Amino acid sequence: MPIRQRLKELLITELMLDMKTDDIGDDTPLFGPAGIGLDSVDALQVVVMLEKNFGFKMSDQEQARRVLHSVGTIADALEKRQAAA
Repeated sequence: MPIRQRLKELLITELMLDMKTDDIGDDTPLFGPAGIGLDSVDALQVVVMLEKNFGFKMSDQEQARRVLHSVGTIADALEKRQAAA
């Protein structure tokens, strides 16, 4: 399964979102009114989800802000880490 598809399924399952994977665009912002509308509590759950499912840890808030922008930015960070491993 492509990583972006897996991330969308995990987001929907872990955050109990009432949407389908097709409703989440790769570049749709995850936070704020212009996007899916996740909040800071959701952000913590996403960080835990990434650690649990991918062993991906974020070093600081600035990195988290960049990485957690959209499904696409999360997938890019995971792919970069995988390539470096």
